[in-house]
Amino acid sequence: MSVLTGAPQPYLDSDMQSRWFDFGGDTVVRADQYIRLTTDRQSQMGWIFSRVPLTATNWEIEVEFKITGPSNLFGDGMALWLTKQRATPGPVFGSTDKFEGLGIFFDTYKNNRPGTVFPYVMAMLGDGNTEYDQANDGKGNELAGCSARGIRNAQSPTKARLTYFQDQNLTLDLMYKNYMEWTPCFDVPNVKIPSVAYLGFSAETGELSEKHDIVSVDTKNLYSTGSTAAQRARQDFSRQKGRKYEDKASGSWSWFLLKTQFKEIVQILANEFELDLQDMTSSLRAHWINLMSFYKYPMPTTSIRLLKAY
Repeated sequence: MSVLTGAPQPYLDSDMQSRWFDFGGDTVVRADQYIRLTTDRQSQMGWIFSRVPLTATNWEIEVEFKITGPSNLFGDGMALWLTKQRATPGPVFGSTDKFEGLGIFFDTYKNNRPGTVFPYVMAMLGDGNTEYDQANDGKGNELAGCSARGIRNAQSPTKARLTYFQDQNLTLDLMYKNYMEWTPCFDVPNVKIPSVAYLGFSAETGELSEKHDIVSVDTKNLYSTGSTAAQRARQDFSRQKGRKYEDKASGSWSWFLLKTQFKEIVQILANEFELDLQDMTSSLRAHWINLMSFYKYPMPTTSIRLLKAY
């Protein structure tokens, strides 16, 4: 597994801009604390999307976020996106409807879904033509989901961990009950997400309101096709037995080390020269993206400089 980490706070560059992300609507960037998609005010909408697509085959995204507010009446929620479209405001938690790709919705307001406890977290695979079933809180579109009572105004850090193995399975775990206590939300087989998709987040409020903050985002490339849940179980078992866990993924160690060293060189080049894909010629930009994609980089390290906090 190779870890792609971002830079520490602040979230913005020295010119108060983000090199790798676009944001808009009512989004407010507090350079040393958070990215606030909406404040606790009515009729707000905010979004943030990567400029560079995520092209890795197998990956894991871990995001720390906060949904807070003083009132007992609140709404509407936020979303995590991996879609072909990017930076397009709309009616689905602040982003466009009829999207193509994956949406994970953290829905805090119950419209019309009897028997379901809210807040509710659900996944939808969009085909580019189907509308989100807003009147029924997405019931007609749901791929999988879970209730997450307590995820709002949680006393401990709230996180979501989304894991994907291409054409195999999509898994979501949540942390909101206690620190480092992960609660499974869903594990769905045979899921196909666009091979080139943009990572984004959005949120909205209506007549009711609440704050939606993004604190940090980590992306990881996964090189083993084994179940991450099974791997974590083996790690826990090994710790209990006092043994060091070793992932026995197939492949040549010499090739793995050589490949890792080359990827580190690519990473250093990206950091040292602060390559900006927006400033490159189209030809050079295409070669650079292909190079990172071949060595399984979802995006350069600097590309998530905006969204990493410690």
